[in-house]
Amino acid sequence: MSRLVVVSNRVGDPSKPSSGGLAVALGDALTKSGGLWFGAGEVVDAATPTDQRLHLKPLDNKVTLATLDLSREDYDGYYRGYANGVLWPVFHYRLDLAHFESGHLDAYRRVNRQFAQALASLLQPDDIIWVHDYHLIPLAAELRALGCQQRIGFFLHIPLPPQLILAALPGHDWLMRALFAYDLVGLQSEADMVHLRRYLVAEAHAEELSEHSFGAFNRMLRAGAFPIGLDVDSFIAMAEAPPAQETLATLRQQYAQRQLLVGIDRLDYSKGLPQRMKAFRTLLERHPETRQQATLVQIAAPSREEVEAYGDIRRELESLCGAINGDFSELDWTPIRYLHKPLEREAVPGLYRAAKVALVTPLRDGMNLVAKEFVAAQDPADPGVLVLSRFAGAAEQLTEALLVNPYDTDATAEAILHALKMPLEERQLRHQRMLANIREHDVHAWQRRFLETLMDVSPA
Repeated sequence: MSRLVVVSNRVGDPSKPSSGGLAVALGDALTKSGGLWFGAGEVVDAATPTDQRLHLKPLDNKVTLATLDLSREDYDGYYRGYANGVLWPVFHYRLDLAHFESGHLDAYRRVNRQFAQALASLLQPDDIIWVHDYHLIPLAAELRALGCQQRIGFFLHIPLPPQLILAALPGHDWLMRALFAYDLVGLQSEADMVHLRRYLVAEAHAEELSEHSFGAFNRMLRAGAFPIGLDVDSFIAMAEAPPAQETLATLRQQYAQRQLLVGIDRLDYSKGLPQRMKAFRTLLERHPETRQQATLVQIAAPSREEVEAYGDIRRELESLCGAINGDFSELDWTPIRYLHKPLEREAVPGLYRAAKVALVTPLRDGMNLVAKEFVAAQDPADPGVLVLSRFAGAAEQLTEALLVNPYDTDATAEAILHALKMPLEERQLRHQRMLANIREHDVHAWQRRFLETLMDVSPA
């Protein structure tokens, strides 16, 4: 049986109880045949010898964690500069927030080359290599340049923008050509697949061999939508555990006379948080009966606070929350409880279950697992309602949610009102169908489907 090699910017330890669903799913695949998980390590002094930067940590479950330390200059240019300063905003349709500096692109290419050189020394001839996310798009091309002939797959966890936005990226032709070093490219949604197809045909002049196969640069690339899922059973078990149940009991006591709405997001300009607050304000203005009844708990966990755009979004969000609370609060009611800090993971399902409505309204998201977590956490006998942005990848699967355009403030406000007033029978039916969907397409099915497809592709 071929060994699985997972490569990502951050390495997960699937043996830890606190590991997320992705680490659990990949850990399950890694342990079946023995495996290697490779990624970035610590930031070290530039003078640290190369042979002292690679670290191997064997685990008890036949998995080895391998990390490569990076110099501060390389880390800043590769991670903060290009991956998060260019690719993240561009891939989320925000060209206006991208900072194009040639030195950052050089660092991105250099680090991917360093990763390839360190990884190549650890590979076995029949390994299956699975590379993850935008930090490592050119990694397969670097591995091929070193003579690696193994099957290599790539999965993009964030959205892929339309052709013309991609074409505005300096060096886009080099970056997208690098995809042809992979045997299989996985995307989150069918919409992303449409964007890739149009780009490859129009910009890379690729030949469309079939619906999911393209030929260019003397190679064939297979691509498809593989929407990532949730570890549903584990999350439901977490919802039944004491920390979540204690959170649920506390919230039900505190908000016994209120209808609780919840939003849980990283503080990121892609999440549509200012637009969400404006919609909630419109709800209160136009529907006075919701005042002293609806309370929104918004968790906005810190994210990349050293970046100017994130400081701007925090100031805007806090200003909006403060204005809404100032205009509408009563002595015994505050419309918004805003927390700029993460919630303990074990408590999250309790907050979901206490909520009448979840607001998951990003301006653009690859998938957004918060939507699926909310569904999994609900009591089937009395479930809450999911208000979901049509621009989240999850919207392609969770069609029974109330789908909204977060840029349309009035329509989003009306959707929230609909959610608050939805009859029990309708809520149950919508929840039943969404739960069946996320069970069928859970994270384990995602990993199996991708790897089975990759195994069907002939290696380079």
